[in-house]
Order: sequence, then structure tokens, then C-alpha cells
Amino acid sequence: MLSDEDIELRARLLSAADRFGHTNIVVNPDAEGAGYVFSVGAWRRFGVAEAVVIGLPQGMGENLINMYVQRASGGERFQPGKLYDDFFDGVPVAFERVYKGFYPEFFGSAYLLYDGSDFAALQIIVPTPQGQWPWQPDAPEGFHDHQIILTESGLPESWTPGVTGP
Repeated sequence: MLSDEDIELRARLLSAADRFGHTNIVVNPDAEGAGYVFSVGAWRRFGVAEAVVIGLPQGMGENLINMYVQRASGGERFQPGKLYDDFFDGVPVAFERVYKGFYPEFFGSAYLLYDGSDFAALQIIVPTPQGQWPWQPDAPEGFHDHQIILTESGLPESWTPGVTGP
């Protein structure tokens, strides 16, 4: 049974999804890790995967998710492991499927809209400005911990890094 607070939040999420197609939930960084942003409502409204982005500066994550939902709701589909150069000027992004074991931690509010984890989710991964990905050996120290990869292994699983993807 939902608490009064959860009922109110669910109503706000549904209203935002109906009016705008989705809403973003921003989680600030803390002692446990980097901040992140995730969408709620895109799966319900457009049938496109919810998205999460971890560790970007304030505002950038929200903008990235908004661009993703806008493009995905228009019919564009994003393939894990493929580079997309047209989200940020000069910095590509890649997508990866999120392991359902991470849903409670990274999509908690979405559970109020959906029946548990009955929705698709993608992580949008952003390299350093120099083009280093979190799983690469030459990535800055701590970058993998700052932008963890939300797969079961903690590494890309939908492609082979450096072979069939970044």
C-alpha cells in the first residue's frame, strides 16, 4: 500500500508524463557516489526506454535526458555500443542496457508509475572531454567509480569495448 507521500508523488509524475512526455528526477552527489539524473514517464508515454546518466555537472544530465526523450519519442532508436556524436559538441555518447538489479537504486521513483521493474531502461554514457571511457585503462583515476556502468558486470555487455563499440 502506498503512503500519502507516494500517492502525491505518483500523481505529480503522471501529470508531468502526460503533459511533457516525461519528467527528470535529479539525485545529488553524496558520500555514496556521484549524482545522477533519470527519466520517469517516457516508457509509459512513448514506449521508449527510461534513461539514466551518472556523474555529469548540474544541468548537463537533465539536458541530455531531455534531448534523448525528445529524439526517441520522435521515433529515433539508440543502439547500445554505437557512438552518437550529435548530443554534445565534440563529445560522443554511448548507450547501454541497465541491469534490472540496479533499477531499485537508480529508478526508484519510476516504480510508482510502473508495476515494479516492468519497463526498459538505458544508461547514457559520456566519456571525458579527451574521449576516455570509464572502462578504459587510460581513463582518469576514479572515473569508473564516478560514472559506474549499470550492467551486471560493471562493464559494457551489449558490445565488446574497442572491437564492436567504444
